[in-house]
Order: sequence, then structure tokens, then C-alpha cells
Amino acid sequence: MDHHEGQRVSRRRLLAGVSSVSLTGLLAACSGSTAVTTSTGASVTPEATTTKDLTNLFQDSGSCALTASTTQGPYYFDADKIRADVREDRQGKRLRVALKLQDSETCKPLPNSVVEIWHCDAAGLYSGAESLSSGGPGGAPPGGGPPPSGGRPPGGGGDRGDLTPTDDQRYLRGAQVTNAAGIVEFTTIWPGWYRGRTTHVHVLVHVGNQRVLTTQLMFDEKLNSAVYAEQPYAAHTGRDTLNDNDSIFKDTMLMTVKADGDGYLGAHVLVADSDRDGS
Repeated sequence: MDHHEGQRVSRRRLLAGVSSVSLTGLLAACSGSTAVTTSTGASVTPEATTTKDLTNLFQDSGSCALTASTTQGPYYFDADKIRADVREDRQGKRLRVALKLQDSETCKPLPNSVVEIWHCDAAGLYSGAESLSSGGPGGAPPGGGPPPSGGRPPGGGGDRGDLTPTDDQRYLRGAQVTNAAGIVEFTTIWPGWYRGRTTHVHVLVHVGNQRVLTTQLMFDEKLNSAVYAEQPYAAHTGRDTLNDNDSIFKDTMLMTVKADGDGYLGAHVLVADSDRDGS
């Protein structure tokens, strides 16, 4: 998996006759059986993602019930990053995220599918939208005062279509292709928080050229408290929304988490309606 780290893809270029590939091209290739060639010349196939010793965690983290869909939120865009390690320069508690994708009708794994994640950093900022995400609900800064221009919408929610990035940062965003077992794995940091929302990771699943699942994953509040007592999280004060008063949280969105060396390992089973027939 490491030899694919940091590879850039371009949404503007398609697979036909060129050596770089957009997310659209990647999705088209994943709907068949061919490998995808990136701009570095390396082959990206489902087998590029491997996960070991996760069987028990996956058994504990979900069933075959359809995963609840949620708002996409205002900060999604194609980050042009096919990679497993999404941390870049962001400091925080290391978190491995292992996701297993299954079909809602057959309960079987969904290989050759693309899973994207994105979330805020320890200070509550989203890459590509640092200025937009620097305020609290309604754009109000954490310390009060007038909202910045284009500030954060209430609760950080709302679907306004895909974002046009306002800066060139791409930390804590990335995509992977599910392997034969339907598994992807990311290395990131424990997400931070911002006013109006509990701690969460956004997930978007593509099967073929279709977006078949948009959801969010959350964490046990005892673990959130333990992480946020440490730096750099402790410097960000005034958290106002926990799982029990979040507008989106459901118990089924909780990740199964265990200690993993100097960090944590979180696992979750995603169940998608892959043919979008409503079942």
C-alpha cells in the first residue's frame, strides 16, 4: 500500500490514452476488472489495500443492515488523492481507520469500489476550506464576535453541492479502492471538533460511477475525552456538542475502536445499496 502514497490524480483528465487518472476515470475502471494507472505509473488495484487481524473488529462493528445516510456537509470535494495515509503535516493522535464495504441485498463484500474519507484537524479546520471552516455555527468565531465572510453554516451541515476549494491544502482527505474482501484502510489522526457538531469522519462510497452511500462515523465519548485532554487538542476549548445532543448522531454510526500502539484502530462495516434500487 505504501508505494501508492501521495499519488495525485486529476479530475480534469480521463483514462483514455493518458497516464494520469481522475476520480471519474478511477471509478469507471473500478466498475470493470482493469487496474488503474496513476501519473506516477504505478498500478492501483483493489489488492493494493490490505488489512490484517481485523476479523473480530468487523464482526463487532456492524451487520448487514443498510448504513444510515447523512448530509454530505459543505466541505466535500475531490481531493485528487488516492492514498492511505492522509495525515500530511497534521498533528494529533494517530488513528487507523479500517472500513469493510458490503452490499445491502447479498451481504457480500463489494470489491473494486472507491471509499473516500475527510474530516477536520485538531483545531476544527478542513483542508481546502480553512477560511470557511474557521468559525462556529453560523460562522461565529469560537470566541464570539461577528461571523467571518462565508463562515461555517449552522452545525457544519447542509448540502451545497461539491465545494470549490478556497486554498491548496489537502490534509485529512483521501480515497482508497476496496480489495477482494471489500476492505480499505486509512491512517489519519483522531478528528477534532467544531461548534455545533460532535466528533465525526465523513465517508463517501462510489460503486461504478454512482455515489451510493454518504455517511458519517462517530466515536465513544470516553475516548473523545481522553484524546482531547492531550495536545494539540487541549488548546481548542469550548466544545459544545457531544454525541447525545448532535443532530446527526446515531448509535449505529459508532466505530469499534481499540488501542493500537501509540494510537487507536477503528473499524466499521459499511452496508450500501450498490444498485440503488432501494433495498
